[in-house]
Amino acid sequence: MQGISPADGARNSNALSAYIGRMTHGSAGGTSPLEFHLLLALADGPRHGYAIADAVAADSGGALVPRAGSLYRVIARLVTAGRLRETAPAGEPPPHPGLERRYYELTAAGRRALAAEASRLGRAAAAARARLGVARGRS
Repeated sequence: MQGISPADGARNSNALSAYIGRMTHGSAGGTSPLEFHLLLALADGPRHGYAIADAVAADSGGALVPRAGSLYRVIARLVTAGRLRETAPAGEPPPHPGLERRYYELTAAGRRALAAEASRLGRAAAAARARLGVARGRS
């Protein structure tokens, strides 16, 4: 049995990393479910992290309940990608013990990404409904 060359191993490792990246961070320009719901949570205006987490949980029907570490990693990634930016709260923020809350809002690029992903998901849902209808007709 022949071993794998270092070049083949590196190529396979890079392919695996790319595949894992697509599965966890969205594929073909799409977004991960957490990214989508985070963008969706900010569609109607700025929120702080805890309020974003609450909106994600509510909008996903409880399927996504992000922990702080996951939430802030995704926020940082979306800020770096230019889809979110830190902003000042609208009006006077309510008093909060501890650290000052950071508020985030969608950028124009974030709004476009949200619209594109909503459209992609709509097409996927329509295809699923069509296939399920065809499957029902065959039964």
